[in-house]
Amino acid sequence: MPKTSRPVRRTALTAGLAAAALAFTLTGCATYDAQTPKSAREAAYKAADDGKAGAGSQGALPAGAVDCREAKCIALTFDAGPSEHTPALLKILAEKKVRVTFFLLGHNHVDKYPDLVRQMGQNGNVLGNHTWTHRRLTDLKPAEIRTELDHLDTEVEKLTGKRPTLMRPPQGRTDEKVSKVCKELGLAQVLWNDTASDYATTDSALIHKRILKDAHRDGIILLHDLYKGTVPAVPGIIDALRAQGYTFVTVPELLAPAAPEPGKVYRP
Repeated sequence: MPKTSRPVRRTALTAGLAAAALAFTLTGCATYDAQTPKSAREAAYKAADDGKAGAGSQGALPAGAVDCREAKCIALTFDAGPSEHTPALLKILAEKKVRVTFFLLGHNHVDKYPDLVRQMGQNGNVLGNHTWTHRRLTDLKPAEIRTELDHLDTEVEKLTGKRPTLMRPPQGRTDEKVSKVCKELGLAQVLWNDTASDYATTDSALIHKRILKDAHRDGIILLHDLYKGTVPAVPGIIDALRAQGYTFVTVPELLAPAAPEPGKVYRP
């Protein structure tokens, strides 16, 4: 598929996020087929060259878009916002001129900070779906999965006028059942390769170190603006990766000219 020394207050959401890395390692790969951003791009270019560009392929990049065949692209993503720390993050992103992808959480987040949701969707950022209550989708019936996802999409559309087309399953857990519902709802699934387990620490220096360790071209970074140590680590992460030649893009930009395909799982 983002710290100080004070212990993080444990909540049901924190506990769920804390299980993410283990859950993803143990069960994720066995239950779905994933496509890398690079392979999605290559397939789109090949389809265009063959005259077969259509669903899931735009065929060519828009004028002025980043070409991730040439640029050393990486996508910075944040889960489980908005939160009290989001305004500081938005200020950093605006100052650094970085566009990111936010996977929003509904209950006690979107419904608590509606004005922030609107702000998060500005300046080229992309808003995605991280469910309404962070339930593990693979444990739910299709109707329950649909409710978790559709509720979030509907509320975000009311606030911004745009319905999300990307989702990130809680704990990175997905399967054919989840993919089928996502396809019906027009949602592509986005996992990650680089995270800092920021739900378990408030040490910003450690978050920075962990993210840089696993960063690679065409990678997707997962952080959480929900936690106290994460946002202070972001400026240093951006500066360090830029010094290594990286260009920050949103997830759709990382896939372009391929268009995210509903139901499909994308993982670096």
